[in-house]
Amino acid sequence: MWFYFPVFVYLHKRTSNMEKLYDLYVKKLKTVTTDFVRYLYEKINWDSQLIVIMGARGVGKTTMVLQHILMTDTKKDSLYIAADNTYFAANTLYDTATKFAQQGGKILYIDEIHKYQNWSKEVKMMYDYLPDLKVVVTGSSILELIKGTDADLSRRAIRYTLEGLSFREYLNFSLGLDIPTYTLDDIIAGKVELPNEVKYPLAHFKEYLNKGYFPFFKQDDYYQRLENVINQTMEVDIPAYAKMNISTARKLKQLLYVVSRSVPFKPNFAEIGRAISTDRGTVADYMVYMEKSKLIRQLNYAPDGMELVQKTDKIYLGNPCFIYALADENPEIGNIRETFFYCSLSVNNKVTSSPAADFLVGGHTFEVGGKAKKQKQIKGIEDAFIVKDEIENAYLNIIPLWTFGFNY
Repeated sequence: MWFYFPVFVYLHKRTSNMEKLYDLYVKKLKTVTTDFVRYLYEKINWDSQLIVIMGARGVGKTTMVLQHILMTDTKKDSLYIAADNTYFAANTLYDTATKFAQQGGKILYIDEIHKYQNWSKEVKMMYDYLPDLKVVVTGSSILELIKGTDADLSRRAIRYTLEGLSFREYLNFSLGLDIPTYTLDDIIAGKVELPNEVKYPLAHFKEYLNKGYFPFFKQDDYYQRLENVINQTMEVDIPAYAKMNISTARKLKQLLYVVSRSVPFKPNFAEIGRAISTDRGTVADYMVYMEKSKLIRQLNYAPDGMELVQKTDKIYLGNPCFIYALADENPEIGNIRETFFYCSLSVNNKVTSSPAADFLVGGHTFEVGGKAKKQKQIKGIEDAFIVKDEIENAYLNIIPLWTFGFNY
């Protein structure tokens, strides 16, 4: 009889720990509201068997999946777990998913998945052996999620990327509005309309450029959080993915420092390599890691009819807020304007460098500048536009910069 007692205690302990996961899940749900929902929510096919949601740290992935539970009234059929919970020191994700499915569970949400070793192999097992269980995976290390889905989960996972707040979302979130999105054609036709609550968009736009890209902009410790996003990505995510040592990881910071002080940055990988004591090939690899992690954006130039022959023309930081966070003094306004334009339009459009102006998007040529910007760069070019900051209304081929923040 004594032999069965410890087995009973062990099983009871496992059941009790499982109940704690449910308790944490219920408490987490209580912290979320559905007053404001991100643009990506409606684009996700939530009926898919396996969904992977990627995005930079702090853009709102966790909130969005919890909102889905509330908005679809699936609380009883769902379970949200964080893969870095101490529960998984003695339990596997696959065993947890199996037990949840056996208890009638329908949808399992796994957050911070990148912190669980060999996560993609166990999620693959869920897909293969628990076909009636839907799984939604999120994580803050984009590189780890890309690696896992490209390898073990290829052809299984439907992958989505959540970007930071658009200017439209920033207004909706901060002012409690419901402004719709506008297509690129609508924007260049001057059709963007604002509600009466937003009489002077330029004041809000300036605030957005400074700190509106991340949903935590309302927090008092905003800049500390923003710095943590950058540091965690450079000091943890990229080194772990690329198997870098500490000294090598420091070169990432040096490289980001160079990019952040450009106007914008035109890359010379050989020259950069000499500056940070490494070869040009390694610099190119660093750039790829940083781009996939959303720290930077590389703007390519593709000659007509040669989409596969692309060359990096300019490099921007991932969003305007990073420029303010990394600037020692006042950041260069031209860099901020171009970064905003590229960041806003690249979500729904292919953006490349223009040989005559700043950008090519969907056959349209754009030159970005302040309110004094002239037509010189686009003279003689068909379907070309001047994008001006510090103006409120469109006129002929002159489009206000802030309106491009309504594309998503």
